[in-house]
Amino acid sequence: MSRERIVIIGAGFAGYEAARTLSHRARDTAEVVLLNPTDYFLYLPLLPQVAAGILEPRRVTVSLPGTLPRVRLVLGEAHHVDLESRCVEYTGPEGERGELTYDRLVLAVGSVNKLLPVPGVAEYAHGFRGLPEALYLRDHVTRQIELAATTDNHREGAARATFVVVGAGYTGTEVAAQGQLFTDALVRKQPAWCHQRKPRWLLLDIAPRVLPELDRRLSVTADRVLRRRGVDVRTGTSVKEAARTGITLDDGEFIETHTLVWCVGVRPDPLVSKVGLPVERGRLLVDARLNVPGHPEVFACGDAAAVPDLTRPGQFTPMTAQHASRQGRVAGGNVAATLGHGEQRVYRHNDLGFVVDLGGVKAAANPLGVPLSGPLAGAVTRGYHLAAMPGNRVRVAADWLLEAVLPRQAVQLGLVRSWTVPLESSSPELARVPGGPHTSNTSSTSNTSSTSSTSSTSSSPREE
Repeated sequence: MSRERIVIIGAGFAGYEAARTLSHRARDTAEVVLLNPTDYFLYLPLLPQVAAGILEPRRVTVSLPGTLPRVRLVLGEAHHVDLESRCVEYTGPEGERGELTYDRLVLAVGSVNKLLPVPGVAEYAHGFRGLPEALYLRDHVTRQIELAATTDNHREGAARATFVVVGAGYTGTEVAAQGQLFTDALVRKQPAWCHQRKPRWLLLDIAPRVLPELDRRLSVTADRVLRRRGVDVRTGTSVKEAARTGITLDDGEFIETHTLVWCVGVRPDPLVSKVGLPVERGRLLVDARLNVPGHPEVFACGDAAAVPDLTRPGQFTPMTAQHASRQGRVAGGNVAATLGHGEQRVYRHNDLGFVVDLGGVKAAANPLGVPLSGPLAGAVTRGYHLAAMPGNRVRVAADWLLEAVLPRQAVQLGLVRSWTVPLESSSPELARVPGGPHTSNTSSTSNTSSTSSTSSTSSSPREE
């Protein structure tokens, strides 16, 4: 008798944990299939350190075949789910079309960049959702500093050495904090640097404070560290228009820059709304067991799902990595229960705290509600990341050790160009190739879980 097939769409925090749980609980009675555009799980919280030259790119990726040996990996981007025939249609990495039938389905497609109706942003800004974008930013920042150091035009040099990050949530704050340290290190290696001021980083947000979604004490700590480091933090400020030569703020000020990093938040993957089931702000409505009402064979978790928050009646759980990973485990266990392995349970989780890496030995953290700052918070933050990563712990720790005693390598690899990482992308984990299968505007399985708000969040909150 053939085994039942469980298809999981997306290998972010939620999808990865669901696959890992099912590989242990249902391996004898079901075939577990994981559909994802890449063959790795991306540990998004450490992506700013990749952009800043601290970690090598492969350090923040975890091999799916290597860590999920009992799960069948299918490379591809889902673009249609047929609930009647129980079939998922997808596009493979080389443009081939495929179908996967299922007996159980877990939707864990994550989220994509959230765009606001600001003229020029889609053309001149870049997001920070995937490895290609981090590699591009690392090259781009290095190139701007090198070009600024060699130009005789002080105005051009100042524009190239000005970097603007929009969105003072988790990722935006960390990108600005790490970026300032990175460019300061690059300038020290430039004997031709003749400009009067060091590189300038601006962090903008319409919210009244940095990290508005966190405890105010963490916000104050992060704001203090950024300002002391020289980051120009402007709250209550938004971008009115973006152009090739700079940005115009809502107060009319024009800032000349060649770099605009867009970290204002995320939205659920468009695939979710196309399934044809009730949604809440683009997230699939599920019950407390992560099951879609009326479809006992369909489960959803992570950013794709509007999960009732049992700790805050009447609300849904926020789009965070902490909730996504735990929901993935619950979803995997509940799917296994439908096959006779254990009992189903509801999802309930209280936030245990948050950590924000501010570069160097600086961080802001409140594990179990205890506010920490300085080197102690930095140690807690890095310890948390090592514990949370499903692999590569030794390699990450080794890179941190080398970064502490050796200068960073300041070179452009030139592997990712600007046009390969458009802001408006349904699959930020894949670089675009002219004429390739991802050039069309198809929905995909985004592989990360993130925070979202209407004005200021970032790409992936980290929690204790």
